[in-house]
Amino acid sequence: MSDVPPFGFGLPDRDPERREPGKGGDPAGDPFGLGALFGGIAGGGSPEDLLSKMPLFAELQKLMSWSGGPVNWDLARQGAISQLAAGHQPTSQAEQTAVAEALRLADLWLDQVTELPSGIERTAAWSRVDWVEKTLPAWGALIDPLAEKVVAAMTSALPQEAAMSFGPIAGIMGRMGGLMFGAQVGQALGKLADEVVTSTDVGLPLAPPGTGVLVPQNVADFAAGLDRPADEVRLFLALREAASQRLFAHVPWLRQQLQDAVHAYARGITIDREAIERGINEAMAGGGLEGGLDPNDPESIQRLLGSGVLEPEETPEQQMALRRLETLLALVEGWVDTVVAAAATDRLPGHSALAETMRRRRATGGPAEQTFATLVGLELRPRRLRDAATVWGAMGQRYGSAARDRLWSHPDLLPTSDDLDEPMDFVARQDMDDELGALTASDAEKPSAPDVRDAGDDDTSPQGSPDDEETGRP
Repeated sequence: MSDVPPFGFGLPDRDPERREPGKGGDPAGDPFGLGALFGGIAGGGSPEDLLSKMPLFAELQKLMSWSGGPVNWDLARQGAISQLAAGHQPTSQAEQTAVAEALRLADLWLDQVTELPSGIERTAAWSRVDWVEKTLPAWGALIDPLAEKVVAAMTSALPQEAAMSFGPIAGIMGRMGGLMFGAQVGQALGKLADEVVTSTDVGLPLAPPGTGVLVPQNVADFAAGLDRPADEVRLFLALREAASQRLFAHVPWLRQQLQDAVHAYARGITIDREAIERGINEAMAGGGLEGGLDPNDPESIQRLLGSGVLEPEETPEQQMALRRLETLLALVEGWVDTVVAAAATDRLPGHSALAETMRRRRATGGPAEQTFATLVGLELRPRRLRDAATVWGAMGQRYGSAARDRLWSHPDLLPTSDDLDEPMDFVARQDMDDELGALTASDAEKPSAPDVRDAGDDDTSPQGSPDDEETGRP
C-alpha cells in the first residue's frame, strides 16, 4: 500500500514533516499536490493569481463558475491536451489497418488458450489526444464520487461558527475543489497519455465496451531499444489488450467490483472536526490564517486549504477497500500475463524479452501504479502481480484452462489477498474442493433408504395387486 493519499492529501501520522511547509516530499502547504503542477505557486495566492500565470486558463470566470460536478472536467481535458500538444501525432490509415490486423490475430491465438470468447467487436488506433478524450467518461465515473466526498468532508469539518458566519463558504470551497481536482487530474491524464499503449493499460477498461485499442505512437516508443521487430511488439501488446477485453466483457461483475472498491474508499473519507478546530486556532495564532476567513476573499480560503489542517484520516475500512482493489487488479494483470504467455511463447520469438520489459515497467512504476497512487493512494506491488500469475499458471497446469477460467464465474471463487500470500496452498485446496464436490455428488446419487412401511415388501412383486387385498397380506 502506498503512502500517497488521494488527490495529494498528506496524512499527518505518516510524515510529521508534512505539517511544516517547505519540508518533506509533499509540504503541508500544498495539500492537493499542486506544487509540481504550477511551479510551486499553489501554496499561496488566490486562484486568480494562480490562473493568471497560465495563459491556457485565462477564462477565470468560466473556470470558477463550473457547476458540472466535483471535478472540473473541462479544465482536466484542457490541461491534459495542452501537455500533449507539442508531441501529438494523429494516427494514419496504415496504423489503423496494422492495429486491426494485430488484434484479430491476437484473438485467434487466444481462442486456443482460454475458454472466454472474444470481447472485441471493433478495433481502433488512437492518438494520445484521442485517448484522453475517449476515456474521460470512464474516469469521471471513477473519480467524481471520490472528489465529491473529499470536498464534502472538508466543508463539514469546518467549525460550526465558521459555517454559520460564512454561508457561501461551501460553494467557494466546492468550486475551488473542482478547480484543483480538475488541474491535478488533467496533469495525471496528460502524463498517462504519453505512456499507455492500450485502453486497458491501467488495469481498468477505459474504452467504450467492445472496443479494442492500441496507441501506435506509444507502441513505437515502447518498442524503441528492444531490438525486436515492430510487428512483433505490436502483436504482443495486442494480445494483452485482447485478453483484457475478454475478461471484462465476460465477467460482468468485474468492472463494478473495481469501481466499488474505489467508491468504498471514498465513503470512508472523514476529517476530525476537533482536529480542524485545533488546527485553525493554531494556524490563526501562528499567523498562518492571518486575517481569518472571508467568504468574499478566495485567498483566505486558499490559505485555509494550504494550512494543512484539512487532511483526511485513513480508516481501517479504507485500508480494506484499498487492499481489495489491489488484489483485484493483481488478479486481472496476473491472468492476462498467464494467457498471453500460453498463446505467445511458441509463436513470438521475442515473447520472453517483451514480457520481461513489461515486468520491469511495472516494477519501476507503470501507468497503473502512478495513476492509482495519485487518485486513491494505492501503488500496485509487483509481488502481488507475481503471486497472482503463480495462481493462474498453476491452476492451468493442474486443472486445465477451463477450470482456471471458471474461477471468474463468481467473486467468491477468486483468491483473496491472504490466498496470494501462499498461492500454491490456494491451488492445492482446489483439489480438496473437487474431492468434496465429487463425494457430495456421489451421495446425492445413492438410493434413499427404504420407508419403514415397505420393509417387508418383495421388490419383485407388483404393489397393490388384487391378490394382496384379497389375502390380506401387508
